[in-house]
Amino acid sequence: MTTFDSDCGSEFINHEVAGWLQDRDIAQTRSRPYQKNDQAHVESKNNHVVRKHAFYWRYDTADELELLDRLWRLVSLRLNFFTPTKKAVGYTAGADGRRKRIYDKPATPWQRLQDSGTLDAQQLSRVSARIDGINPADLTRQINAIQMQLLDLARDKTEALAAARHMDLEALQPSINRLAQAK
Repeated sequence: MTTFDSDCGSEFINHEVAGWLQDRDIAQTRSRPYQKNDQAHVESKNNHVVRKHAFYWRYDTADELELLDRLWRLVSLRLNFFTPTKKAVGYTAGADGRRKRIYDKPATPWQRLQDSGTLDAQQLSRVSARIDGINPADLTRQINAIQMQLLDLARDKTEALAAARHMDLEALQPSINRLAQAK
């Protein structure tokens, strides 16, 4: 890594992070204040990946960190090897003159990497061996089990923090209900 680009949050702009970056000769830049589209890709992943799987709870213990580490390995497997996505490949004009996106066929990131031809045969076989025998349904069950453990560990302190700051966590309830039903 040569450059660390972050938003203006105090979790990134502080003496500890700056010192760590300087020790490793990594340049630090930041986005413009109040320009939320500067980090649009990261923010979309925060919602699509992070908040969908780890919610808005507060995690700050060693047990929670260990569970999060296990969770992200499983989520990464599911997203990269078993979740197809469509990519925009161009635009066309509709009958009314408005631009409309054209998408390719859905494919997983792993399929796209295989099709790109950037990996040699040994690399392809090594990754294929890694995912052979993985059952996507079992993977989802493991993710759900870890999410329930995280909820149990973090619920009380997060609700106390939310109450102290007058925050409404009601938006989380559908996800919590879905997990409780899957249990």
